[in-house]
Amino acid sequence: MTKPAHIIAPALPGTRQRANGAASAHHQPSDSRRWPARLDLLQSLSGMLLALFLIAHMFFVSSILISQEAFYRVARFFEGGWLLGKPYPILVSFVAAGITALLVLHAWLALRKFPAGYRQYRAFVAHKNRLRHDDTSLWWLQVWTGFALFFMATIHLYDMLTQPDMIGPFASADRVWSGNMWPLYLMLLFAVELHGSIGLYRLALKWGWFSSDKPDADRRRLRHVHHLFSAFFITLGLLTLIAYINIGREHAEHLGERYQPVAATAAERR
Repeated sequence: MTKPAHIIAPALPGTRQRANGAASAHHQPSDSRRWPARLDLLQSLSGMLLALFLIAHMFFVSSILISQEAFYRVARFFEGGWLLGKPYPILVSFVAAGITALLVLHAWLALRKFPAGYRQYRAFVAHKNRLRHDDTSLWWLQVWTGFALFFMATIHLYDMLTQPDMIGPFASADRVWSGNMWPLYLMLLFAVELHGSIGLYRLALKWGWFSSDKPDADRRRLRHVHHLFSAFFITLGLLTLIAYINIGREHAEHLGERYQPVAATAAERR
């Protein structure tokens, strides 16, 4: 005799506990499901470190606006002369290698979110055009500036990696002007400052660094800060590049001559 369909057989001892355990395990995210979040956190961290380096780098190179002697002292500082007794340009190569590795890591992590093919590209562009959202457009600008930086920044980093001793008021200016690198540095300036400022703005929004109970006001305030940040560093970068161009033009007839610090010049006069 068969059981009616509506009668449910009693659970065997231990079955309910095993079922509850299976359900609990089902709701707990597996280690593989955590990896996208971990990679996203790593992308944010690498981007923030690169942005902080770029801010510091801009202030270092803009010391040429103070004087040639100031930039000479800054360059020698990073060669460790103040600590090791004499400058070691290879220390600059180590820094350039580390920044290059960080740049490659950040680019690889960011590529996960780029359109992977023409269909995805067309779908995103259509979505962006219909949505007309400022932050979506900023992300798209960040994609293109990041793509450009992967090529332009590596050229500059390669110079620093292979010629660390060619950093100084005259050597750097000669590279900019006589070496015809100023067009690259001009494009690099706009790409890196836009990419970095947008990245910091999006990080602040994503992780709620300055959040309050008024998210719309927070977003507007952060957007104003982002615009001021971009305007300040682009202006500073342009003034710095113009200073190197002017020094390079004046020094073109003495190409290859190295800058002599004030202390050395005073000693020679004695």
